[in-house]
Amino acid sequence: MTDRVLELLRTRPDLAELAAFPFNFDIERADHVEEVHLASGASLEPIAGDDTGGTFFLCGGRTVLHASSDGHASLCGESVAEAVELLVRLPWWCEDVSPELDEEGLRAAVREGDAEAREQFAPDLDAQRTALLSGLGLPTDRPLTELVAMDEAATRRTEPDHVLLNSAELCAYRLEGRYRQPLRDLVLAPGREALSRLRNDPQADDSDADETLTDPLLRAGMLRAAWADRQGGDLPLLRLLLERENAERSEWFHERRLAAALVASYGREEDVPLLREATSGQVTDVAGALAYGRDAVADAGENAVADAVEDEFTWIELAHRQGLVENARVALIRILDDTGPDPVRLRAVSRALERLGDHAQAARAQFNLLSLQGTAADRAAEAYVLARLERLKGDLAATERALERARTAVGIDGSKVGAPPDGTVSSWPRRGLGCLITEQHLELTLAAVGAGETELARRTMAHSRLLLDTIGKESAKALSGLSTRAKWAVAGLGRSGSDRRR
Repeated sequence: MTDRVLELLRTRPDLAELAAFPFNFDIERADHVEEVHLASGASLEPIAGDDTGGTFFLCGGRTVLHASSDGHASLCGESVAEAVELLVRLPWWCEDVSPELDEEGLRAAVREGDAEAREQFAPDLDAQRTALLSGLGLPTDRPLTELVAMDEAATRRTEPDHVLLNSAELCAYRLEGRYRQPLRDLVLAPGREALSRLRNDPQADDSDADETLTDPLLRAGMLRAAWADRQGGDLPLLRLLLERENAERSEWFHERRLAAALVASYGREEDVPLLREATSGQVTDVAGALAYGRDAVADAGENAVADAVEDEFTWIELAHRQGLVENARVALIRILDDTGPDPVRLRAVSRALERLGDHAQAARAQFNLLSLQGTAADRAAEAYVLARLERLKGDLAATERALERARTAVGIDGSKVGAPPDGTVSSWPRRGLGCLITEQHLELTLAAVGAGETELARRTMAHSRLLLDTIGKESAKALSGLSTRAKWAVAGLGRSGSDRRR
């Protein structure tokens, strides 16, 4: 459904002219400086531009996003009507407008800006503003404090659903830090609330059936909240949390270690059996418990428990577990944009993005990671991962290039197996690396057949045959089902089209 105000601007040239000048919402300038899309995948329609090269977009058919020509983007209205009202009532030349001002202060700031605008370029500003607002059926007397609050609220809703990406490089447009909600606060909010409730309800502490204690996600948040705000009376509740972690023994071992560290810090004799179980025998007495608790508050860079509390990937993983996938993904994209030549960080980002299913961003991180590898073995291993990610995102040409880099790293030149570039891959055919590289060749062969890329399928199958003849017998046997499917798929290509007519 077309937005009412947008439709009026498109069908009323007089109103469109007023919106364009002096209020800088020009529907004739709806071409952005580069190809962009929303990280969330929601629809994006350019509807107007400004005289600095910025563009206004309609997101999901309703909300309005403004993207500047210098790489910033934020929501500026929940509708075109709201965005235009803000632009007309609080125009760009009113530079002193601030959310800290009261109504009178805002009116003074607008009066001052308007006076300058009338003098420099818009002598008929008052008549133009009245004509545009009335013609579009927009309010003329809404309090300025309400307008500023609307503007602030819209900007704060930019993340996670309205993050704009450069389509070529996949980098995110920037958003001022004060408008970005820290992921840590978002994922800890339920745990903080639950911790506060149980602290204030002693009876709940003794109830094994309390749904809060049986929810692993709430427990994770409560433990981290308790770590940040330790109180002397928490021990009974912490014991219950640790008992739950011991009983469930989930893959999220950080929570168990964190609960153990919190309980151990009290140094109580009666907790030693519980701590012995939680720490796999590391704590055997009160002295050991106190030492374990002390170590937990040591340097975060050297301590696994403290690391789990403060590391940004902890909050990303918790957001994922809570179902806040877009929040986690946006946080990872922002991290990737800010990451330089740091292989450890790039690998963590790549793997985390892959777990979220964002293969395009994961491939971006992996491509950068591959460029930093110094040994043939590392280049081969990271090239294989890049090939997998490129295939999963659907870029078969990029997959082929990544596999070529993997082959080069292990010493395969065309149809010949030569000497490896260095000793780090001297035994690659007999190791898992050979199996993994071969597997990706076979997967690309099948993908190419499915996409109708005949020549790519045949080229890749030729490399697959060479690899199957080169890797160890056990590895080739493990891939026998996949290789059989790939061989039959390529054989079928000769019986299709012109070949079949012969």
